[in-house]
Amino acid sequence: MMKRGKKRRMNEQELNQPEVEAAQAAEAEIPEAEASEAEVIDVAALTAAAAKADEYLALAQRTQADFDNFRRRNESVRVDAFAEGQRTVVKAMLAVLDNLERALAAPAAEGDSLRTGVEMTHKQMLAALEKLGVTVIDRLGEKFDPNLEDAVMQGSAEEGEPGTVCAVFQKGYQMGEHLIRPAMVKVVAD
Repeated sequence: MMKRGKKRRMNEQELNQPEVEAAQAAEAEIPEAEASEAEVIDVAALTAAAAKADEYLALAQRTQADFDNFRRRNESVRVDAFAEGQRTVVKAMLAVLDNLERALAAPAAEGDSLRTGVEMTHKQMLAALEKLGVTVIDRLGEKFDPNLEDAVMQGSAEEGEPGTVCAVFQKGYQMGEHLIRPAMVKVVAD
């Protein structure tokens, strides 16, 4: 059986041999001018394909850069929107804080459990605001700053140096660099 397999292979090789010889003869018959034109056509096609590949690469790079810019912009907008939402909530909670402080300013009997509850709530509210980065604008006795304070009254020269804050009617608050609520103050006249 082995002998038959070898014979078959030989027969196949012998059959393919005339085809190979014919292809070699055909190549030898092509004049050099036609062969060089075929090469030029191939070089031109390769040059065109390389130019197209460069164009696609540049397009992909621009698309990637556009996407990166979009992602950065979107992240920035998201962070800004979140911070603005926090400031809005803090501003709404300041009215509650003011009422807690008014309740604490009222005279109370000793051992009043209601007052103790209000004090605890006030401390808890201040701690929550502090975690969010909210600070009190406390500028009593300092030079008036119209960026942080609203002057609602004018004080006399006996109340302090000219141009300084002599009384605070409502506390002001800021969150980081953003003013949440300006302080309402009384300023000594210049």
